[in-house]
Amino acid sequence: MRAYLRKIVVAGALGVAAAVLAMAAGDLWVRAAAHGHVTSVDDAPAAPVALVLGAEVYADGSPSPFLAARLELARELLAAGKVKAILVSGDHREWGYNEPGAMFEWLVDHGVPSARVVLDHAGFDTYDSCARAKRVFGVDKAIVVTQTYHIDRAVALCRRLGVEASGVADDSVRVYEEPWRNSVVRERGAVVKALLDVVSGRDPVFLGPHEAGVEVAVSS
Repeated sequence: MRAYLRKIVVAGALGVAAAVLAMAAGDLWVRAAAHGHVTSVDDAPAAPVALVLGAEVYADGSPSPFLAARLELARELLAAGKVKAILVSGDHREWGYNEPGAMFEWLVDHGVPSARVVLDHAGFDTYDSCARAKRVFGVDKAIVVTQTYHIDRAVALCRRLGVEASGVADDSVRVYEEPWRNSVVRERGAVVKALLDVVSGRDPVFLGPHEAGVEVAVSS
């Protein structure tokens, strides 16, 4: 029994050590890959499109403060002439939950021409959003928009998947202390998943044929 318990303790310790090492490796990778590519709206290099990554949408269809802050940055990028179109990528796995639809409505309600907004309904996570931006929508260069705790991973993934990405990030919603803190904690595990996704080279959940929405929006 003692030998069995000892094996359990050793296995548990090794598992914890492996998890810590994976988180450290993932964190080092995303920081190195994103270094020098995260800027303010004013300093962002021009790109054809802003890629806005999805976040929570409430039951009434309105974006959460985290998502609304991302959309505001995208609106500012368009108004400043930094981008010509906005690709909103989020979760629409279920009929009653539609992140890209809510993002589209918010942007249009805040003065963005509908012709400048393209919807990706299968951006189920950051990896899928970046992969689909490249492989489905033909995006070669973009400004990725999210929160500061997420931006390094987003830029790193997009660049690894073939999109010449820079990033603009929001931290105004840091005032929501508990959800911000929870998001920062979850990010530690998310970088491990990102590393595994890159190593595996998996396809996004839904791939599909080429969609010309971004090309049309950029040229309109």
